[in-house]
Amino acid sequence: MHMIEAVIKPSALGPVKEKLSGLGVLGCTAVECKGFGKQKGHTERYRGGRMDVGFIPKVLLKIAVKSEDLDKAVEAVVTAARTGNVGDGKLFVYALTKVERIRTGETDNDAL
Repeated sequence: MHMIEAVIKPSALGPVKEKLSGLGVLGCTAVECKGFGKQKGHTERYRGGRMDVGFIPKVLLKIAVKSEDLDKAVEAVVTAARTGNVGDGKLFVYALTKVERIRTGETDNDAL
């Protein structure tokens, strides 16, 4: 089992969700967040003056998948979120050692 964490543009959330649903990925958690990378934030006008806003709105996705579904899920997120522009995001994958569904007590792959 693996956890995929992806930081993407908010506009990419719909296409990513559709691609994952098409693969049969049953669950995903989306958290609104702010961050910066190579974009280094942006500037906005406030009461006529320019202000440096250091963080850009993003969405953090957390997706737990079975090991056999990992490559397809990663490909789905990357292709759906990629525009080719700076700020498309990052994707991280790490192993899960245990998963348990609280309601039923099912564990590991059965809990996904």
